[in-house]
Amino acid sequence: MQMKQIARLAVLFLGWTVLGATSGLSQTSVAASVFGAFSGTTNGNGTVESPSNAAGTLIELRHISNPLIGYEATYSFNRANEVYRPTAFTTTVCPGLMPSCQPEPISADAHEISGDWVVSAKIANLRPFALAGLGVMFDEPVTPSGVTSIATSSATEAVYIYGAGLDWGLIPHLGLRFQYRGNLYKAPDLSRLYTSTNAFTHTAEPMIGAYFRF
Repeated sequence: MQMKQIARLAVLFLGWTVLGATSGLSQTSVAASVFGAFSGTTNGNGTVESPSNAAGTLIELRHISNPLIGYEATYSFNRANEVYRPTAFTTTVCPGLMPSCQPEPISADAHEISGDWVVSAKIANLRPFALAGLGVMFDEPVTPSGVTSIATSSATEAVYIYGAGLDWGLIPHLGLRFQYRGNLYKAPDLSRLYTSTNAFTHTAEPMIGAYFRF
C-alpha cells in the first residue's frame, strides 16, 4: 500500500474518531437573556436618523451536534425609538422652518427572528462559541394613547448577525450564557415626513442570560 493511501486512511480514521468522540457532547438548550441595544446614527438623503439606546430580551433554542455543527432559532424584542431631522436648518432646506423640517421623534418596538450557525468547543464546564446568521427585523411604531398620527409607517429589514460568547455550566442542566451579538441592517424608515437615510447601521448587543440543557 502506497504512503499516500496510508495517509488518507489515517486522516479518514482520525476524522471518524473525532466525530465519534464529540457525538456524546451534543446538546439541546433553551435560553433567555437580557441585553442592551446600542445603535449608531445614520446620515443620508438630507436626513439624520438617531436611534435611542434600549434594553431588550432574547430567547434562543439551540442544538449543538458537534464542534462544527450547531444551529439556533432566536426571537428578540426591544424598544427602537428614533428621532428624524434634516441635516441642516437653513432657509433653503427648510423655508420658514416648516413642520416637516422639525425633529420628529417616533416611538417604536423592534421584533427580530433569526436563524444562526453555531460553532463551539467543550472545555470542562465551559463552552465558548461563535455564531453567524440571518434574520428579519420588524419595526412597529407605537402611537401614544390619545394621539392620532398618520406620519409613521412600519418597516421590515433583513439583518446580518454575528457574535461570540461563553456558556458556563453551573449544574448538569443549568448554566449562564454570556455573549455579544452584532446586527447589521438598513436603518428603518418609520417616518413619512422624511426621506429614508437608506444607510446601513449597526446595533451592538452585549447580553447575559441563563440556559437550560435537555
